[in-house]
Formats: sequence, structure tokens, C-alpha cells
Amino acid sequence: MNTQRLAEDLLRDEGLRLKPYRCTAGRLTIGVGRNLDDRGITESEALLLLDNDIKSFWGQLVTSQPWVMQAPEAVQEVLVNLCFNLGLAGLLQFRQTLAFLQAGRNADAAAEMLRSKWAGQVGARAERLAQKLRAA
Repeated sequence: MNTQRLAEDLLRDEGLRLKPYRCTAGRLTIGVGRNLDDRGITESEALLLLDNDIKSFWGQLVTSQPWVMQAPEAVQEVLVNLCFNLGLAGLLQFRQTLAFLQAGRNADAAAEMLRSKWAGQVGARAERLAQKLRAA
């Protein structure tokens, strides 16, 4: 079987959709006809998506806040975690937290982060990230 030719045929026949949609049978579908309702994705596919998302958010963060390149790894990880959860625009609303982190005042940043509405919404996640900042 010529998988390259088959892939070209399937791309032509199924199309390529980068956002979920409902196919003609009403199934949630993405990519090249991937039926998410019946088939879902594999663990390796989910981890590949995660890896791509981490790289994407890191790139967005570095472009927006270049100082993070010199921040401790724990601070970088917390910021990407927040970016993953809130999007870059949401993370940038944490102005005081970011200012504290840029100044190396990690404990103050952790306290500020825990005072946010977000911390009340995510509970244990906020506590873990604050602890990571305090320990950095």
C-alpha cells in the first residue's frame, strides 16, 4: 500500500479541518475525518498535543515577557502553566504578580496570585503553583 498516495486521497476526500466540527453523520470530528465521538485520540496523540501546546505557550510568553528567559525554571513552569490555563491574555491580567516575579519577589508573587478570583476557581492548582513560586 502506498500510504503517501492514500493520505493525499484522504486529504482530498475528507478535507482538513483544524477545529472540531460535526460531520454529515453528526459526529464530532477534527483533522482529516477523525471521529472524536467514537474514536477519540490516543494517549500518545494527547501527549503530542500537550508538547506542542507547551512549546507554543512558551514562545508566546517569551515574546510578550522576554525577562522570563532569565527567570528560574520553576517560575517559567508556573507562568507556562498559567498561560496554558488562562491563555496569554488572561495571564497578562496578573500585572502585579508578573511585576513581582520580574523583580524576583517570588513569595509576594505567590501571595498576590492566591488573592485572585482565578485561585478561588482552581483551588489546589493555585496552591501548588504558589508553593512552587515560594520554593524557587
